[in-house]
Amino acid sequence: MEIPVLEMHRLSDVHLDANLHVQLGDPAHQRALRFAKPGDREEFVAGRLALLNFAASLLDVNPNRLTSDYRCPQCGPGQDHGRPGFMLDGGPAPLALSASRASGWVLLSGVVHPTEDFRLGVDLEAVGRVGFVGFDDLALTGSEKRFLASIPDRDQATLRARLWARKEAWLKMIGEGLRHNPAELDVLDRPGLRDVTERELPAGQPRGLVAALALD
Repeated sequence: MEIPVLEMHRLSDVHLDANLHVQLGDPAHQRALRFAKPGDREEFVAGRLALLNFAASLLDVNPNRLTSDYRCPQCGPGQDHGRPGFMLDGGPAPLALSASRASGWVLLSGVVHPTEDFRLGVDLEAVGRVGFVGFDDLALTGSEKRFLASIPDRDQATLRARLWARKEAWLKMIGEGLRHNPAELDVLDRPGLRDVTERELPAGQPRGLVAALALD
């Protein structure tokens, strides 16, 4: 089984230069323009550029040799969404990639020269964003809700966020996203799915973030 590289970066530290349109590709550039709030737009762009630089570092090439190649299992290639990928000098870059943003940070995961049909998904979540009234009924299976109720109250918020991160990571990996009902996906004990430990995340990150990684 491939062992993915994990990196996490503060979005405000990503340098946004004047060559953004070329680096992002037109689909992502057009999506960026649709953000109503400048801060949201900047975080989206920074996340995409962080992934570009991450891919270039994994391949040990200049980022200018890469062009974005996002593919959606439903919509096909050339999208502003879906599984991230890149073309290297006009041909597919030998990478499997995933990325997730939360609370001003981006978590990146990648494997170089993955085996055929290898897939991965990663998700980063803020604990405080998943505790709203009705969340458990919308997002958790019956067994997950029972398990959550069995642990001390002080630990429930973190576990709830971890469960959600696992679901998001798995749904990214299979290419379904939230088209699949998360309340029908049990992630308590699913092979190929695990929490990202604090040791795998950088020092200096804010408290209240959790992450998960899915591999297949």
